[in-house]
Amino acid sequence: MPDVSILFYILLFVVAFLYSSVGHGGASGYLALMALFSLPVGFMKSSSLLLNICVSFIAFALYYRKVEFPWKLFITLALASIPCAFLGGMMATNTVVYKQILRGILLVPAVRFMGIFPEKAGVQRMVSLPWAALIGAVIGLLSGMIGIGGGILLSPVLLLLGWATTKESAAMSALFIFLNSISAVLGMQARGVEFNGNILLLIAVAVVGGLLGAEFGSKRSNPLVLKRLLAVVLLIASIKLIVV
Repeated sequence: MPDVSILFYILLFVVAFLYSSVGHGGASGYLALMALFSLPVGFMKSSSLLLNICVSFIAFALYYRKVEFPWKLFITLALASIPCAFLGGMMATNTVVYKQILRGILLVPAVRFMGIFPEKAGVQRMVSLPWAALIGAVIGLLSGMIGIGGGILLSPVLLLLGWATTKESAAMSALFIFLNSISAVLGMQARGVEFNGNILLLIAVAVVGGLLGAEFGSKRSNPLVLKRLLAVVLLIASIKLIVV
């Protein structure tokens, strides 16, 4: 594992806390941090997926108890996304292309956390399963290619379409991230990618942050100040990817 400063671990804890508080594994945040600290692309993709698996499962376990889980919609999304995440994990993405796609993806949570586009409060429940399958497939492929679980893309789509409440989308996104991250890791292994066994400290920090964040977010409103700070981090990382 590349050498990193104590500041990296502190920020990693904050990212895991914040993302799990809204039902996400945190991969886009982990990738933003790694980009800011100029870590190798190969390490970024593999380690973010491993961290995702741990934190998203924690978030799902806590959010699942709080909502009536929309299984029909979720199964449609998952059946389309999981094989596509595997294919994405098998793809050897060019470093320049990887950074450009990642830069665009980082803007999604940045805009969301800045509150520029408010989340819809109403739930229409007019779910189109063919559209859900297409959405799941596209997000799954991007998840495997970049090293994210896809929840940070799925959640705003569910809310904008009125297919889920905030906590339902959090629960679905958490399980979506967990399954896609596992599928993408298997895809990477099928391509012969070896995972660094020395990231246990990263996982430990992320798990502690994830536990506290999921417990906090499943019971009360999410911290606005932390959201704004993380949005700034994501924007800075996105800008850095343009010039590096």
